[in-house]
Formats: sequence, C-alpha cells, structure tokens
Amino acid sequence: QEALLQDRDKQAKWHSIPELLQKLHESSHPNSDLSHTHSVLKELSSLLSMEAMSFVTEDRKSAQESTFPITYTFDLFGGVDNKVHSLCFVPAVNDDLVNDCLSVLYNCCICTEGVTKSLAARDYFVLFLFTLMTNKKTFLQTATLIEDILGVKKAMIQLEGVANLSGLVQSFDQQQLANFCRILSVTVSEPDVGNDDKHTLLAKNAQQKQDSSLSRAEVNQVTLLNIPGFIERLCKLATRKVSEATGASNFLQELEDWYTWLDNALVLDALMQMATEETEHTSTESSNESSLATSTLRHRLPQSMKIVHEIMYKVEVLYVLCVLLMGSHRNQVHKMLAEFRLIPGLNNLFDKLIWRKYTSSNHVVHGQNENCDCSPEISFKIQFLRLLQSFSDHHDAKEALCSLKTQIKYYIVSPKCPLPVSLCSCRSLVCDGKKGLLTRLLTVMKKEPPDSSFRFWQARAVESFLRGVTSYADQMFLLKRGLLENMLFCIIDSGCKSKDVLQSYFDLLGELMKFNIDAFKRFNMYVSTDNKFQTFMTQINSSLVDSNMLVRCIILSLDRFETQTEDRKVVEVLSECCLLSYLAQVENRLSFLFRLVNIINVQTLTQENVSCLNTSLVVLMLARRRGKLPFYLKALREKEHAEKYPGCLLNNFHNLLRFWQRHYLNRDKDSTCLENSSCIPFSYWNETVSVLLGSDRTSLCAIASYIDEPFMDLDRDLLEC
Repeated sequence: QEALLQDRDKQAKWHSIPELLQKLHESSHPNSDLSHTHSVLKELSSLLSMEAMSFVTEDRKSAQESTFPITYTFDLFGGVDNKVHSLCFVPAVNDDLVNDCLSVLYNCCICTEGVTKSLAARDYFVLFLFTLMTNKKTFLQTATLIEDILGVKKAMIQLEGVANLSGLVQSFDQQQLANFCRILSVTVSEPDVGNDDKHTLLAKNAQQKQDSSLSRAEVNQVTLLNIPGFIERLCKLATRKVSEATGASNFLQELEDWYTWLDNALVLDALMQMATEETEHTSTESSNESSLATSTLRHRLPQSMKIVHEIMYKVEVLYVLCVLLMGSHRNQVHKMLAEFRLIPGLNNLFDKLIWRKYTSSNHVVHGQNENCDCSPEISFKIQFLRLLQSFSDHHDAKEALCSLKTQIKYYIVSPKCPLPVSLCSCRSLVCDGKKGLLTRLLTVMKKEPPDSSFRFWQARAVESFLRGVTSYADQMFLLKRGLLENMLFCIIDSGCKSKDVLQSYFDLLGELMKFNIDAFKRFNMYVSTDNKFQTFMTQINSSLVDSNMLVRCIILSLDRFETQTEDRKVVEVLSECCLLSYLAQVENRLSFLFRLVNIINVQTLTQENVSCLNTSLVVLMLARRRGKLPFYLKALREKEHAEKYPGCLLNNFHNLLRFWQRHYLNRDKDSTCLENSSCIPFSYWNETVSVLLGSDRTSLCAIASYIDEPFMDLDRDLLEC
C-alpha cells in the first residue's frame, strides 16, 4: 500500500504531501513527540511557502489564472482541517508550532481563495484566533491570518463575541494596537453595497424601516468605545512622531517599486525584523529580490522601512477614527478627539510626515474610492484629509484647526464674528504655533495641480470647515489667503476635466461666498470679462447636479442682500456683480428650477443628488416669502405643456415632495443641516412642502391645482414601495 501511494505520488506530482500529512496526523495526539511534529511541519511549511512566493511574484495572478497543485493537494488530503484541529483542540502546543501552523494556513489562503472562505465560515476558529494575539510571539502571524479571513467573510464578525476583548486590546503595546487597527477597519465599516439600487434613498429608507436596530458595524463601534483608553491610545498613535535619517526620504521612491511586496503593515513588520537582524551581521550573499540583501540596502533599509511602516499603520489608525467620527456616537468621539488633542498633534506632523514633499506620484489623479490601491504615502494623505472632513463637519470644535493667534485676530477684532466654542472654553485644544492645520492645508492645496485627486479631498475638508452656520470670520480668513481666486482659476482657467474635483470646487465656492458681500465683490473682479463669466456659467450648466449647491448659495445670498439696501457696499455690489444680476432675472431662476426638478425622481434619488430637490425648494420658499409662489408654479405648468409632456413635471415634483416629508421629518441631523445652511427655519421648509402638497385644487399655492384632471397622479403607485 505504501509503495502504491509513492508511485501514485510521483505520477500526480503530489510532492509527498499525503505521506507527510499521514506522519503529521500520527503525531497529533497529546503524547506525541513534538520535535518530530515540528520537523514534518517545517517541511510542509517550506513547500507551501515556495508556492505562496511564486503566487506573489507572478504579478499577483488570480487563482483562476494560475494553478497551485501543492496547496490544492494539501487541502484535498485534509491538511487545512488538520491544522485547524491542532490549533484549537491539541493542548500544550508551543509557540513555534503555533506559528508554523499559522504560516501554513496563511500560505494556503494566499494561493487558494477557497481555503480562506472555508476558514471564514468557521466562526469558532475566527474567534479562537483572537485569543492567540495575547502572545507577542504569535501576534504577527495571527493578525495576518485574521486580516485575510475577515476580508472574505460574508457576515461581519461581532467583536463582543471575542473573549475578554477589552483585556486583549489593553494588553497590546502601541505597535500591536496599530496593526490591530487593520483588523478593526474591517469590523467597524458598513459593507459596500456597490453602485446599485440599494444606494437610492428610497431603498435605504425601506431597509431602515425593516431594521431599526443597530447594524453589526455600529455594535462593533460601541464595543470599541467602551474599552477604557482606546481612543486616547489611537490619538497617540496617529500623532506619534517618527525620526527620519539623512537620505531616507530619497529612498522612498525605491520603496515604491517594492510596494507589491509590502501589501500590508503586518508583512512589513516581518521584513523590518528580518532586515534588522541582517544589519547585525556581515554577509557575502549575492543580491536578489526576495532577500533584500545588498550591503547598501542593509545599511539604509531599516530606517526607510520604519518611515513607510509608520505611514502605513497611521493610514489604518486614521481610518478607524474617521469611521467612528461618522458613526452613531460621533458626538462622543468628536469630544474625545478634541480632548486628546488629535488635531494639534497632526498639525505638528504635517510638514515632516503628512505633506513633507511633492513626488511625481502625488500629481496622478487617483480615484475617490477610499479603497484605491495607491502607494502608502498617497493613501495616508487621502485618509488624513478624510479625517479632517469628518472632524470639521458640523462640529463646534472645528476651530481647533486654527491656531490661537489666528482665532484672536479674526474673531475678536471683527464685531461680526461670534466667538467660537473652542476660543471661549477650549483654548488648550487648538493648534500650537503661528500656523494652524487649516493654514498648512491651504498652502499645499494651492500647490497641487487643479485636477489632482488631493484637490478633491482638500476642497472637501475646507468645505466641511465652512459648512453649517455661516461664519463671516472663517470666510474672511480663507478669502484673505486667496482661496476664492484659486477656486475660480481651477473652474474657469485650468481646463480641469475631473467631474468629481469640479464638484468639490463648486461646493467649496458656495460655502465661501454665501452671504458674504466681499466674496461677491472679489468674484466680480476676477470674472472681469464676458468670456470668463460665460465659461463659468457653462461649467455650472454642464452638470447642475454637481453645481446646484453653489446655485443655491447664490440665490440665498441674493435674497439677503436685497434686504440690506441701507448698506452702501451691498448696493454697489448688487448693481455691479454679473453673477447676482444673472440670478436676479426671474427667467434664469425658472430655468434652473425646471432643470432641477426634471433631472431627478423618487426612484433615482441618492445622497448625492437629493440636494437638487432641496435647491428647488429654496427657490420656491423664497418665492413664497415674497408672495410669488403661484407665478412660479404657473410657469412650471406652462413649461411642461410647451415640452409636450403635460402633468409629468408637476406630478414628478409632487412625488418628490411626498418623499421629502418621509425622509426629513424623521432625521434630526439632516433637518438641522438644512436649517443651518440656508438660515431658513426648518419649520418654514416643512410648512412650504405642506402647502405645495395641499389637496385643495382651488389653492393657488398647491401643485394639484396646476395639474389637469386627466394627468393627475401619473406615478403615485411608484412611491408606495
């Protein structure tokens, strides 16, 4: 029988895997010779490691494109099951054997996706792996395997199921906690549902109605927040400085070429350890890619890898903090981040680590997807900007982005500026020195090419700083640093073609100009020729979904300025500004209103385009306030008849407003945002919608009175889903 097996082994090229597994099985009982077990396991591990290395170096071919018989054979003859059993159920397994078992399983996962999915389906095994992280000797291998398994696991793991999670996390040193964030990033994020119908607000509302309980990701977020000292330690990790040896920064481009090898910080940990050990010995080995063993590299690699490693794990730390900032306990998280001086700490890192130099890779337009497969440095910059955006969004303590000197200059000197919360009670939480984080951000922003993806995230971060109740002081701070002119150059003169980046410019420009007469005066000085103004309007009209927030801000500003005719500067700008004059013309407002209502419907509403509905409402609210609502509704009726689609436009708008009531009346944060951004009480928003939806067909302010009977409720049934 043994001879037959050996003969079959040669024919099938099983590499003695069945024989080795048989020996391993025989030595897997409690009283077996562990040295023999270790010897067999080492032999298996060597075979599987070679295959895994082959997989990594073949341009990361998928399992469907490459065949790996050793891994397949190992799994086919029960090798994976044997290792799972050894880890979970065989007592007195020493650290070396545990690491060998983990290494074997990890190499199988690299080569065969089916193995990873099989392990992910065993919840008991996944939870057991967490217990192995308490041992520093097995931490690295365990964390690497958990990360791979959670990446394919269909159902998100519940952290509260991990035995003594709080004690486990508190036992980690800072380096282990940093690596653990790679695992946490999978457990605290809502799963990506893709660009399908599930992204529509209608589908989201229906899902929330069915399931009112917290999602698994939200439960995991709460679990983490209940761990004593967790947020404070993350803040320390995010703001910890890293020393940089002379010449190390020039070495980063070489490291970029190796990035396919260093696909996560955990693997980099192992390489750093290997390189550190090699620097302690003199070697005459020949150089090759896998050993990284030239004498020059040995001298320079550990420090350079330390810098890149610092950047890579900070990406994960910032990501976890960002997700927590956007979660159901965001106010609690924001207060803690301010208290632990996250922003001042990042400000101190900005020049030397976050934005220390401009490499050629910085000028490539990368996708806005947070999972973009970029270099560590680019990922770090983008994650940093996303964190700033989340921190600033509708939070009083956002002034922490400014230095105390800046706040005193802009808030105390100007009588128009109410003192922000941070200046009144949290002076110790703002940025140190002369330059705050916002100032540094503006400096690098203006140096970026107009269509850079960094520009997208930078503009989003600054816009979040301005968003909410309009602050004249914040606007003037940015205006005096030339931000408005820079935005106009990017929109009008730069030739920027990126739709996403242009949208971020429009949104930022709207917040920068809203209710600020000085901004409109500066705008008019920049757009001094008909050609420039026409180019600007062409950009706005080419994608109204992207630019509608800017249109809304201009209309709101115009409405306020028209009530300030006692102010000489306001009267002067009103008479001279081409943009205000354009929106003052009723036919132009009606044109925008018609297009805004026509480009959306209930079935296609998303978080991105629902702003079009709110902008159309702003136009009609201001018309109602001046007693002109019937005129606007009549104009819409005439427009749809002229387009040969009687009833379609008004019925669509009627359905949109019915959805608006369902969507906003149960969302405190959304309704507050509408009120703060428009300076129109939400009660007036709601009242206007109720008037428009009135059932009295004799009312001149009800949409129903402008739809002929045969064309009523064309799409009513589409809303009932």
